Amino acid sequence: MSKKIQTAERVSHQDTSDNYVYQRSVLAYVEAAKLISGKVLEIGTGSGYGIEILSSNAASFLTIDKFESIAGSKASREIDNVEFRQMTVPALTGLPDNHFDFVVSFQVIEHIKDDAQYVKEIHRVLKKGGKFIVTTPNKKMSLTRNPWHIREYLIPELEELLSVDFSSVDARGVFGNDEVMKYYEENKKSVQKITRFDIFNLQYNMPRWVLQIPYDILNRMNRNKLSDKGVDIKMEDYSIAPAKEGCIDLFYISEK
Repeated sequence: MSKKIQTAERVSHQDTSDNYVYQRSVLAYVEAAKLISGKVLEIGTGSGYGIEILSSNAASFLTIDKFESIAGSKASREIDNVEFRQMTVPALTGLPDNHFDFVVSFQVIEHIKDDAQYVKEIHRVLKKGGKFIVTTPNKKMSLTRNPWHIREYLIPELEELLSVDFSSVDARGVFGNDEVMKYYEENKKSVQKITRFDIFNLQYNMPRWVLQIPYDILNRMNRNKLSDKGVDIKMEDYSIAPAKEGCIDLFYISEK
């Protein structure tokens, strides 16, 4: 298995230091589950904690990931309407046109080099009237460059990208309450203590691959340092509302 799957990019409920990120990720799945039905495609199985949440409201549920997924394979065997396939996107190879009622893709698009092709492929496999539900970090709220991400989006940038292919885009965001924002500010202070040594702004000037492992080590160390302050954050501490400044993630729903 690739070492990348072990990085902080793959959030797990088993690591308490991930709780701040994990709880808002669960909220996205719970809110998406309220919207979906019929044939559903998930792009980005990840740790697999969204499979049961989404598949319970789907007639059929296909989840794909570039990495082999233990959770995906297990769900394929144990849940009747679930199938896992290992696949590298943006090309949705072997998936027919106009087939799915919903496509869900959480925290993936920022990793895709050709994001325009990615959106076009999702549009292709959706039925007319089908919807694409996507989350990605709000660039405005990022505390430093994440070298695992090819890019991040501002609120209007993601809407502009999706509007090229989709007839409508409902731009929403994931917001945190006072408890969440207190953690965010503590995290911000901690990150600034690290980045103050980057006097040559290397985080933005060096190639991504050079920075990925150092970033991941420092990110994990920082999460562990803040673990006690973030462990009590619950899914209910997050909410989804129309996107505006201050949302932590973008949560967009586009209709074909």
